[in-house]
Amino acid sequence: MHEAVTRMLARYESKSVDDTVRALREIIQEVALLGLWRAKFFEHAAFYGGTALRILYGLDRFSEDLDFSLLAPSSDFNLARYTASLEEELLAFGFNVRVEMVDKAVASAVQSAFLKANTRNELLVIEAGKELAGQVAAGQMVKVKIEVDTDPPMGFTTLTRYLLQPIPFAVRSYALPDLFAGKMHALLFRKWKNRVKGRDWYDFVWYAANHPQLNLAHLEQRMRQTGNWSGDEPLSPAAFRDLLLDAIERLDVNQARQDVAPFVKVQQMLALWSHEFFRDVASRVECTV
Repeated sequence: MHEAVTRMLARYESKSVDDTVRALREIIQEVALLGLWRAKFFEHAAFYGGTALRILYGLDRFSEDLDFSLLAPSSDFNLARYTASLEEELLAFGFNVRVEMVDKAVASAVQSAFLKANTRNELLVIEAGKELAGQVAAGQMVKVKIEVDTDPPMGFTTLTRYLLQPIPFAVRSYALPDLFAGKMHALLFRKWKNRVKGRDWYDFVWYAANHPQLNLAHLEQRMRQTGNWSGDEPLSPAAFRDLLLDAIERLDVNQARQDVAPFVKVQQMLALWSHEFFRDVASRVECTV
């Protein structure tokens, strides 16, 4: 096993196959970020979303995808230009991962790709042991989805964060108030069939507890782009709170709890979830313009 991967794996207290696969996926995510940095991807894009929050800011839940936004809209951007760099970087650390672009049936400003590897083989790469690897189905794949928004709403700021493993490198990220704005847009308006994405509500609580400042102007830009806000009046703190409180009243708390449970180690905190709890959390959000 590569020495850097050994150091990264030491951060985890894996006690089961699921724990070990999760650690494997997270290590692959971080090596992929290194590959993107080497390819100068962050000269054009910024990291955001749940995985950015976990890797860069300490969110205590697992997140599966790597989400990015271009710094400015561009119809010429092509994620496929970076696939070779990603595969080469991962191979250098011992991971036999292939990158598959997603061909979407419906035109979209979001470009997507999957990092895919045979789970059993990669568990052996990190020396999980043949007995543990043998508990995984032969054809099971470890997957990491990469998405890039090529037509992002404006009004956000970025900053540079530094990671020290597998080697020191830099990642451009949305600033926290803008990350919070993106999360609130997802929480308020995400269309996820008939299911509730409890991960949005978990992150909402994390923001309110740790970084409660929300860039209201950026949230407004996101809402205007998706048609959820129109007219000449800017989005006010009062209007935002009305939208949030309405979403709380409509929330199926039990469904939200069930959705996020597989991504959280400490289940006890989810027992607190209720409409009253989320109303209290909402009162702690600090709107900035």
